Amino acid sequence: MNNNDSIRKIYDVSLLYDFYGELLTEHQQKIFEAANFEDLSLSEIGESEGISRQGVHDLLKRCNKILTDYEDKLHLVERFKETKEEVKEIERIADSLEKNYDKVKIDKIKAISKKILEEL
Repeated sequence: MNNNDSIRKIYDVSLLYDFYGELLTEHQQKIFEAANFEDLSLSEIGESEGISRQGVHDLLKRCNKILTDYEDKLHLVERFKETKEEVKEIERIADSLEKNYDKVKIDKIKAISKKILEEL
């Protein structure tokens, strides 16, 4: 896996967790965060939680499946990404029209798209 794939995977896992992480149990959240955001090894997590390395591995696999299953049913992350891309397209169009059209209207389009992006 190259560096870009690794970064993309981290980004995708983070989005899934942002959208659906609260649906995991506290114990699952703790283990998931330790592995994915604190970069602790399975052994380190297992030691601190009093479970085996294999137990941590199985729990992480289960968490990933749970998060993925929610996304497969609800598509919130997919919609988020689509909306973000559409707003970026609005910004690109507004940039291309700046030279030919009413600057006030173009600035309003850009302000609205920027606000939407910041809220996402």
